[in-house]
Amino acid sequence: MILDAATAPLLLAVSGGPDSTALMHAAARYGSPASLSVATVDHGLRAGSTAEARSVGERAAALGLRHAVLTWEKPRRDGQIQAEARAARYRLLSAHAERVGAEILLTAHTLDDQAETVLMRLIAGSGPAGLAGMRAERRLTPNLRLLRPFLSIEKADLVSYCKAHSLSFVSDPSNGDERFARARLRRLMPALEGEGLTASRLARLAHRLARDDAALAATAAGLFKEVTRESEGEGVVVDGRRLAGEADALVLRVIDTALDAVASQLEGERVPRRLERLESLVLDAILPALARGDTIRRTLRGVIVSVGSSGRIRLTPAAPRRMR
Repeated sequence: MILDAATAPLLLAVSGGPDSTALMHAAARYGSPASLSVATVDHGLRAGSTAEARSVGERAAALGLRHAVLTWEKPRRDGQIQAEARAARYRLLSAHAERVGAEILLTAHTLDDQAETVLMRLIAGSGPAGLAGMRAERRLTPNLRLLRPFLSIEKADLVSYCKAHSLSFVSDPSNGDERFARARLRRLMPALEGEGLTASRLARLAHRLARDDAALAATAAGLFKEVTRESEGEGVVVDGRRLAGEADALVLRVIDTALDAVASQLEGERVPRRLERLESLVLDAILPALARGDTIRRTLRGVIVSVGSSGRIRLTPAAPRRMR
């Protein structure tokens, strides 16, 4: 486990469910309490969440661990509650990690969570990067790494761990609320497992795609440096003729990277990344225009993408929309 080798201060994200309760107990058992902090995010989305957060604090104190409740108080849009709550959770945890000097954030996502994530992304039409699921490690901020040490462990094993150590935990009723896609998929899992599509196989698929995605990303990063000829102010210019000779998968990655480079400079709400829109831009517009020597102009993610007759692809920020 990561606790054996970690020397940097750790922040544990603990909701009070069996997974994170097992994480907190194992951390206290195998780690150094002086280097551990615990935080619970109270989204305030249901009755009883505040009391549950306090109960996590009591259990943390019994283990000699510091605990803080982080409250989400921002406005929410009903249609995107879960996505906004997830984003808010990581924002709050990242800010708290900075306050306590933690360099590593541990969450208790399990193999079951990974399987559900892969299914949800498959339904959403994700490509290899999305179907690679949650990564066991990724950087949240320049000073904070997110680690998921339980990603290869089944939830049932963590429930057994809690029972074996007489650890009380809470069950989030939203986990069975079929208004949410994840809960509906959870209900379908037994039928899928009966056909051989087990959580373990979905997690194995994610692992394989993560491996292949990393190799593709590394190749695309090198190609991006090779074909990016110059920068003009806030824009990026790409050698389209050189790029057009590469495999479509690499062309998509390079244009995606260029879009991100320009979009990162824009103010305001970030436009969601949609693979089908990127594919439409690259496969249906940019590459055909390069092949014919045509000029085109498209906009995606707040970025203007222009292909000139010389074969250069210029990406620049679009003008801000006027408020009506």
